[in-house]
Amino acid sequence: MNRLVIVSNRVADLSSSAQAGGLAVGVGDALRQRGGVWLGWDGQTLKYEEPPEPRIRKIGPVTQATIPLTQQDYEEFYLGFSNSVLWPLFHYRLDLVDYKSDFLDGYRRVNGKFADALLTVLQPDDVIWIHDYHLIPLASELRQRGCTQRIGFFLHIPFPPPEIMAAVPKHRWLVESLLDFDVIGFQTNTDLGNLQHYVEDQLGYQMNGNRIKIDDREVIAGCFPIGIDVDAFNQMAQQGNEEVQIEMHRRRVLGRQQIIGVDRLDYTKGLPDRLRAFGRLLELFPELRKNVALMQIATPTREEVEAYVEIRKELEALSGAINGRFADFNWTPVRYMYGTVPRDALAALFRASQVGFVTPLRDGMNLVAKEYVAAQSIDNPGVLVLSKFAGAAEELREALIVNPYDSDDMARTLCHALTMPLGERQERQQALIDRIRKKDARWWLNTFMDALENNQYTPANC
Repeated sequence: MNRLVIVSNRVADLSSSAQAGGLAVGVGDALRQRGGVWLGWDGQTLKYEEPPEPRIRKIGPVTQATIPLTQQDYEEFYLGFSNSVLWPLFHYRLDLVDYKSDFLDGYRRVNGKFADALLTVLQPDDVIWIHDYHLIPLASELRQRGCTQRIGFFLHIPFPPPEIMAAVPKHRWLVESLLDFDVIGFQTNTDLGNLQHYVEDQLGYQMNGNRIKIDDREVIAGCFPIGIDVDAFNQMAQQGNEEVQIEMHRRRVLGRQQIIGVDRLDYTKGLPDRLRAFGRLLELFPELRKNVALMQIATPTREEVEAYVEIRKELEALSGAINGRFADFNWTPVRYMYGTVPRDALAALFRASQVGFVTPLRDGMNLVAKEYVAAQSIDNPGVLVLSKFAGAAEELREALIVNPYDSDDMARTLCHALTMPLGERQERQQALIDRIRKKDARWWLNTFMDALENNQYTPANC
């Protein structure tokens, strides 16, 4: 078996139990199973350049290789082109795109820096798996430096339709750089279809099945929905967390139900709309007052970007307004937590919550939806309420699917979830758990590796 080398913008701390984003969870679960090298930025910013050799650290079967960025790199590559241009663009938010030519210069420069660092640790028989929108040009940079290894790319966020992609300057260069990979993976058939439309309409290439013919080579483009380690997460949920168990016992004594949402604090996650929907639930169904609460955990991210500062203010104002209107001396309807929570505590919270409320306005997959399902007990499962615009909605069809832009629709669906009979909950849960077991973290890794190492891909029924 060839050594697997993974590259992403950040390298997660695999020794930490804190909840991470979808990329860190999915890649971490995959690497723990196979082993290999994970290279990325270490989160440090320096005033001056350093040599390209990365810092090396071993954690079990995984070798972590990290590099710092300069402050200029951080501002132009990370805050700039990656998160002020590509992130809103790929999430269909053209109104938030902030393009500057310096951002693109920094994006190209840092991808070159990643290529230089990677060359110092590569072995001839390695297979390379690049992750996410920060590193779209990395295969092109590696090829320019003489790299001949097979290189795959997986996009964890949505891929927009051609008319949206065309709004960013140099969009043709960006997609042509993407086609320098040997395998390109997407979360959903919708994302794959958007790439197909672009390469056929804008570049003039034809996609034959899942293969794009470019001169004397072929690129595989496919749907590889990311999964989780279902059994490990379920076991974590069953073991519980002492503080969570005490709180849940108190709630059971009081006869109260809990709706839970867990997200990075991002404008794509639909958090203000979610709080409004919960407030609407209390308006439309007064019999639920004092009997249900919403726990919303928001993990800090990109706090230097103005749009994220604004959404935090909005959420704090909304939660305060709902509590001010409906709270009683022994009941707080909204428990809003801004911070990180250990993954074992989250697993226990998911298992103890009667509704998982996952309502992004646009999302690549959303592994919280799968984690909520994995945490449930088949004897008395909760209900997943899921946005139609989450990538997970293509797979998790037995969830209650909602329109996150319609507060009344979400409120009525929440009421349905809270009052659903046990038999229906069990039927939905069994179907959902079967789906996420079928396409778990191991399936995701093996399917992508089969395409990358063996040039074989069978379209997934996403």
